[in-house]
Amino acid sequence: MMTPFWFVTNIALAPLSPTGSTGRSLLVQFAAYLAALPLVAATAAAVPFVRQLETAIVRTLLPVGARWERPDEPAASRGRTALWAVLHLGLGAPVAGATMAVPPAVVVLLTVRPFLDDPPGWLGVVPAWLGPPAGALLAVLLPTAARAAGLALERSAPALLGPSAAERLAEAERHRARLAERNRLARELHDSVGHALGVVTLQAAAAGRVLDRDPAFARSALAAIEEAARSAADELDHVLGLLREEHPGRAPQPDLRDLHRLADSARAAGSPVDLTVGDLHAMPAVVSREAYRIVQEALTNALRHAAGSPVQVTVDAAGGELRLLIRNPMPATRRPGRSGGRGTRGIAERAQLLGGHAEFGPEDGHWQVAARLPLALGRANDRPGRDT
Repeated sequence: MMTPFWFVTNIALAPLSPTGSTGRSLLVQFAAYLAALPLVAATAAAVPFVRQLETAIVRTLLPVGARWERPDEPAASRGRTALWAVLHLGLGAPVAGATMAVPPAVVVLLTVRPFLDDPPGWLGVVPAWLGPPAGALLAVLLPTAARAAGLALERSAPALLGPSAAERLAEAERHRARLAERNRLARELHDSVGHALGVVTLQAAAAGRVLDRDPAFARSALAAIEEAARSAADELDHVLGLLREEHPGRAPQPDLRDLHRLADSARAAGSPVDLTVGDLHAMPAVVSREAYRIVQEALTNALRHAAGSPVQVTVDAAGGELRLLIRNPMPATRRPGRSGGRGTRGIAERAQLLGGHAEFGPEDGHWQVAARLPLALGRANDRPGRDT
């Protein structure tokens, strides 16, 4: 790879290399080599595919142990590309040349030079008694120099060809955003579809028990199952839309205005719900949506762990924050302590995302979920297109 550049500088410096002067010719060759390095740097910075080519070579030949997945070459990386090309060819060309020249020279120095009284060319520089030691020294220096050059390239490759600190930070931020989006979708599926499936399970079990004794109740339970399944299908369609589109969410998402419908679905599943809603005037949209999901998940847990028990739901806004309180009697089979399931984690995450906090656990024989969401932060976060 160095040959074209060296060839150009050799032509330019040819007048400085007189015939018959071996020492001066070697100096001119070395000067041509040094003059070729700026040409290498300029070409590497100007030609777009050089970085991709060098990266492919490094992945193939050096045990760098890194995978770089950015095929593009930002302008800020061109300087690093040029420096790598100079280092690569600046070290590689002499080592490659020495690999071809040194082994024959070692053989000549070890076997021929001691027996020549008037050696030709460069052999005349080496005394006869020094031939074997010089040959042995060259035999050791060549692999040592090659190994040192390889280590230098191996350690420099990640810094010069890999992503910069800014690029690594940007990639980490993109990964964090993707992970946050996946967690958000998981919460949506768990909270919405999970609630509907809980209602369906309870209603189906109730309908099966009274199908022969009370057909009217069984038909009512089947109607509730149909409504819950339809709601789950709508929610699932919304989440799938989030996966398919960059800016989905055209369909309106449930918020605190839909609490009465949510309470009715829990009542239809057999749990009496006492719903108390205070003045929610001018409630920020993002707070209203997330608060609805918190209440929905709390009701789902009540239906799952204390089916048939009365549930108290209190929603009120005061002091610049929205307060949610959901209480139901502790079932006899549930051990006191904090819950570590996905639902309670989702409640805590939703509250934290809005700058609030949530607490859940036993309180006076009841399982209680309490959350506080700041309204000012909700207004700041309420932007068009943030439909979650």
